[in-house]
Amino acid sequence: MPNFLLELGTEELPASFVVSSAQQWQRLVPATLAEESLTNDSINVYATPRRLAVLVKGLPVQQLDREEEVKGPPASSAFKDGKPTKAAEGFAKKQGVEIDALEVRATDKGDFVFVIKKIPGRLSADILTELVPQWINKLEGKRFMRWADGDLKFPRPIRSLVALLDDTVLPITLVSGSDTVKSDRISQGHRVLYTPPTPPLAKGGTGGVSIPQAEDYVECLRAACVEVDRTQRKNQIKAQVEAAATKQGGYAAITEDLLEEVTDLVEWPNAVVGKFDEEFLILPPEVITTIIVTNQRYFPILKSPGYPELLPYFITISNGSPAKAAIIAAGNERVVRARLADGQFFYKADLAKPLEDYLPKLEKVTFQEDLGTVRAKVDRLCKIASLITNQLQITAEEQAYIARAALLCKADLVTQMVYELPEMQGIMGQKYALASGESEEVATAIFEHYLPKGAGDNLPQTLTGQIVGIADKLDTLVSIFGLGMLPTGSSDPFALRRAANAITNIIWAAQLPVNLHKLLAEVVAEFTAARPETPGELLSQLYEFFLQRIRTLLQEEKNVDYDLVNAVLGENDPEYTERALRDLLDALERALFLQEIRNNQTLDLIYETVNRSTRLAAQGDLDKVELEPKTAVKPELFQKSSEQAFYDAVVQLVPQTLLCKQTRNYQQLVDSLTEIAPTVSNFFDGPESVLVMDSDPEIKQNRLNLLGLLRNHARVLADFGAIVKG
Repeated sequence: MPNFLLELGTEELPASFVVSSAQQWQRLVPATLAEESLTNDSINVYATPRRLAVLVKGLPVQQLDREEEVKGPPASSAFKDGKPTKAAEGFAKKQGVEIDALEVRATDKGDFVFVIKKIPGRLSADILTELVPQWINKLEGKRFMRWADGDLKFPRPIRSLVALLDDTVLPITLVSGSDTVKSDRISQGHRVLYTPPTPPLAKGGTGGVSIPQAEDYVECLRAACVEVDRTQRKNQIKAQVEAAATKQGGYAAITEDLLEEVTDLVEWPNAVVGKFDEEFLILPPEVITTIIVTNQRYFPILKSPGYPELLPYFITISNGSPAKAAIIAAGNERVVRARLADGQFFYKADLAKPLEDYLPKLEKVTFQEDLGTVRAKVDRLCKIASLITNQLQITAEEQAYIARAALLCKADLVTQMVYELPEMQGIMGQKYALASGESEEVATAIFEHYLPKGAGDNLPQTLTGQIVGIADKLDTLVSIFGLGMLPTGSSDPFALRRAANAITNIIWAAQLPVNLHKLLAEVVAEFTAARPETPGELLSQLYEFFLQRIRTLLQEEKNVDYDLVNAVLGENDPEYTERALRDLLDALERALFLQEIRNNQTLDLIYETVNRSTRLAAQGDLDKVELEPKTAVKPELFQKSSEQAFYDAVVQLVPQTLLCKQTRNYQQLVDSLTEIAPTVSNFFDGPESVLVMDSDPEIKQNRLNLLGLLRNHARVLADFGAIVKG
């Protein structure tokens, strides 16, 4: 069983494309081989900054022969008086068979001519030769480029192509205008560390490596100081960084994002330790870390694990010679020293005045062209924060913290440090607030109001941070929506979906009894008063947008089935929609409870009777909130004992449902509905069953009202008409 190797050699690729292209080939290569019926034992994709490779082991020499059934013309047109017509002859010729091979079969549309074709399997070598250009051309990414004078696009120029089926080079040519790359068995070793035994053997190469057999690829490249296995390279980097940090008496601060990126910046990792002056440790650790990690892609060293205090060292992963480590370290130290010196200057200059004194400068910073300055945004979010506090039972002291944090939350945007390092917004606001004598609550909220910064990030933990964060995000949502700049498809430049998700998750996590329905109406009213030209549908657009986000969060993050989400949020049901937005905590609780009783099959005990009642009740005119049978049903119209039993059961249900509405003890409601289910079932199908749609309009309406009452009691939990039977 032969093995196949493809290696695409390039100039240095962007780190993001290295991992992306490997992931794409991990999906594309197996899929296309399966389409061609080329089974295999294993497929491994390798990637470094200068190459992308795939090694397929255990391929067949050729495809298996197969049969293919082809449908031809109707038998009536293929044969006349038992003799083939031109239609039959043409079909046979097209399929490459004799007339005798044609068969007539009956189908739903009459008799048709069929032929069974035997298709011989093609050689794997021929198929692979065709697939390789497809694999290359189907790769996607940002900033693809043309080189030379051709049309072939790739993130960087392609310099070499290795294509081996065992020890045989498959003839493949990539053409880009006058620039041509032909397949060979010659790969390239490390630019610096590998000295080839012969002169360069490939265009643009500095160290030719001859690959004798496809399966020798990984070891041949390792011998040339290239670790093509990305997982191995990543593990080596992690181990080297941890060892280097331990040697300095500290602990490596390794984030997954940085480790992933550095893995795709080198081919043969070598950890190099650099040092910076201890005087820079007066800077907040976050500033030093941002400079070292975000700007330089280096690893900081902590004094103790999980604690932000730093040692005056950093670790860089070099792709150069270990013999030059001292020179590499010195160069890195010069860059870090200059950046830290700038940071120290900005920090001292910013501390020269209190944070509040920066507020006037916000009047010179534009938030959005049509919405004015950041200072105007601060004024709006202060008002929104006040609206939120009016809904909550919080102390005067907490209200004061919230008002102060809302006022100061954007002040650090005009400090020199944040201007130079935008990633530090909120972080520096917290530092400068404390240095200015602000309370711990206010300072923490200034940092927290930006949270979460992305998927999986922490949520604000303090009440002040939660309310200011909601106010900030809500202002952005209402303001941008008010300009008609709604998210479309994948375009969401103001991250409005993320903002709505954050508001919802903060309310859920902090158990804040915020009436979002009322709050949105109030904020929209404030916005419209300042901008009378605002579209009248703004509020309804925001309601619908939040419902979409809540729906998505319940399904994707809380793992609630789609129909149960519909049963909680309602479908084209304004009353239910408003209920969900009025009380997000209740909506979450009901959704999770419904999923729980579906999982433990309790839902099955009430589904049939409640769902059937709900569907029939829709043909009546009883409103969806009435619970009291004595005002909706006339017992004197009953004709069967099952009607009276149904009525009596609903009467007993009323106090339990009212208590459930107060306590949100939905299990109690489900237990009550479970008890009433046999009575309802007897009403429908028992010996004393009734025909709901009686010919007498008054009797029919009376029975529909009975069903409507049951529906309404169940609606305290969910709209059962939206639930699909499992």
